[in-house]
Amino acid sequence: MKPTEKPANPHFSSGPCSKRPGWSLDALKGAALGRSHRASAGKKKLQEVLSLSREILGIPDDYKLGIVPGSDTGAVEMALWSLLGARGVEVLAWRASARAGRRMRRKQLKIADPQGHRSGLRRPAGPRRGRLEARRRLHLERHHFRRTRADADWIPDDREGLAICDATSAVFAMDVPFARLDVVTWSWQKVLGGEAAHGMLALSPRAVARLESHKPAWPLPKVFQMTKDGKLIEGIFLGDTINTPSMLCVEDAIDGLKWAKSIGGPQGARRPRRHQPRRARRVGARTPVDRFPLRNGGCALDHLRLLQFTDVWFQSLPADSQAKTIKDFTSLLEKEQVAYDIGAYRDAPAGLRIWCGGHRRGDGP
Repeated sequence: MKPTEKPANPHFSSGPCSKRPGWSLDALKGAALGRSHRASAGKKKLQEVLSLSREILGIPDDYKLGIVPGSDTGAVEMALWSLLGARGVEVLAWRASARAGRRMRRKQLKIADPQGHRSGLRRPAGPRRGRLEARRRLHLERHHFRRTRADADWIPDDREGLAICDATSAVFAMDVPFARLDVVTWSWQKVLGGEAAHGMLALSPRAVARLESHKPAWPLPKVFQMTKDGKLIEGIFLGDTINTPSMLCVEDAIDGLKWAKSIGGPQGARRPRRHQPRRARRVGARTPVDRFPLRNGGCALDHLRLLQFTDVWFQSLPADSQAKTIKDFTSLLEKEQVAYDIGAYRDAPAGLRIWCGGHRRGDGP
């Protein structure tokens, strides 16, 4: 029978999250429009984003924090193109999207002997599924590029390399240990429900020192350049963005950050998120769906739920037929206004993905 109950909010895929409760276009009426972003009004808005982000996320005072082009992807590419090459690289990957990063380092930047450690999205057998055990074998003199949202106690304070973390899905949903990371990147989309195209970049003093002492062997596009004559361009981290930002997006980010602050920052956002995975588990208990949260030593990545159908008929289909079935299913969900953009990643097994964001109970699915 066709279900009669629908989610209160169908915007719960793992793309940009739903806007905060009560959001409307009125939230953007204070935007500094029709002015240069370098004028005092625009610059003040950009600096407000930086100060609110530092306060809410607990970013150390000696870390540089800037707004950069290209969303989180632009921020992490900017860091990799600028910092890699001085040492070997090891990649700790929990997501399929890290494959593109490995290709970039091996083929484009031609990093010698890059080492990769990953926990795949396909469900491994046994009770230790999805865990990454490679931490024991890491060479800590190398740079470490992490696409993970887990603990960082294993990163020593006296490391020689840099720890680079692509944390876009985690930064407002989990306690990111900034003090043990040298580069952290994210966007305004996850949890905040902010608009795309702008990224955030946090640099430790060690990362700044590396920027000023290391000149990459490859040319850097203008939007990636953070130094001039061997010195950090300080203005990037004071609200002087490299290119022209959208002040509407900036205003929306301010609104989202103020909302995050009002519910207690990441700690407040995590409280309702704890209930959402349990809802996903209840759905799985009633349907032929298998849950395989990625895990790292017992730390479940509860902010993202990946669901795969385990029905015998579905599993007997070839891969292209599974993908088409899921596409037809997600199209039906969208038509019925049940869920939007809920298909799994392209490199993941055919299935669904659910972003467990930071909205209060009753505001989500």
